[in-house]
Amino acid sequence: MKSFRKELHFHLPTRRGLVNITGDVQEAVTQSGVKEGLVLVNAMNITASVFINDDESGLHQDYEKWLEGLAPEKPYSQYRHNGYEDNADAHLKRTVMGRETVVAITGGRLDFGTWEQIFYYEFDGKRDKRVLIKIIGE
Repeated sequence: MKSFRKELHFHLPTRRGLVNITGDVQEAVTQSGVKEGLVLVNAMNITASVFINDDESGLHQDYEKWLEGLAPEKPYSQYRHNGYEDNADAHLKRTVMGRETVVAITGGRLDFGTWEQIFYYEFDGKRDKRVLIKIIGE
């Protein structure tokens, strides 16, 4: 069995942002040489998320509105954690959107359903962050 590891690095200029990383993950699968296996993609920071969904701008706007309704950024005073930093809402948003995703690899390609794409969602940007891609298979 083969094993392959790669990191993606991000430094978004805004506090929140959504990045389609499907191409980066497929590139890693190709580099790995794995034809049949699994790829784990996970955010290596507790204020960012990796998930699978549709790449549609209206849906992306809906995420923002929905998440801001669940865990509004301001007022900062509403969160106990904000005594340390002003990112409590980012931790909560990450909990809702998830830490990682796993995708099957078939014939050297990501084995997706219709419209599925992999996204990195930043909730507390303006600093360096990483995403781990770990591939196992044959």
